[in-house]
Amino acid sequence: MLNRDGFVADREAAVADLRDYITSSGLKPGERLPAERTLTAELGVTRNTLRKALAALERDGTIWRHVGKGTFVAATADDLDKMTQSPAELGQQLTPFRMMRARLAIEPAIAREAAINASGDVLARLSATIQRMRGATSWQQYEAEDDVFHREVAEASDNLLLLSVFDQLNMVRRAVAWGAVTRDSAQPPADHGSFAEHEEIVLAITSRDQAGAHEAMRKHLRSVAERLFGEI
Repeated sequence: MLNRDGFVADREAAVADLRDYITSSGLKPGERLPAERTLTAELGVTRNTLRKALAALERDGTIWRHVGKGTFVAATADDLDKMTQSPAELGQQLTPFRMMRARLAIEPAIAREAAINASGDVLARLSATIQRMRGATSWQQYEAEDDVFHREVAEASDNLLLLSVFDQLNMVRRAVAWGAVTRDSAQPPADHGSFAEHEEIVLAITSRDQAGAHEAMRKHLRSVAERLFGEI
């Protein structure tokens, strides 16, 4: 039986072998790794050891995982250094996982500013947008209103620089290759989690609750991320 040091060595060897496999296979950022069954055979490791190696590579940003779709190669530091300022080019080089991490870093801070500066007009528009989302008869309609909602939160910050940052972020988000998202219904169900989350954001902004607005937006984006990736 292996002792703890043996298990650690085994895992570290699997991590190194997996890195070499990704490199030698010529897999590029955004491309999917083979199924676990194939990888265990290729690397000569157990499924448990492979999963630990995959978790290690995910933590250091080498790969990202999409629940139900598989494991994908992420952009490397060298790839990121080569990025231009074009939203379309950025979107082509960013993974959905990194995109969501960027949103989590930026949008809660914008919501905090919105709680300080939101005008009555933008608060009324936010409430109206929420109602339109609840009444959406298709996912396409819902997602269009969701875009409007998040931009209105940025507008509520009353800060042109933050609004510009949000617009840049949103253009990159649209350019990221998310792949097909499977829906279980033709339209958002009445108990769709984002409805209550959006209302919580607006309530905090309306109440001038800065910490609450920050936390409500963070909670909402984490909920979206968990539906896509399982956790983030």
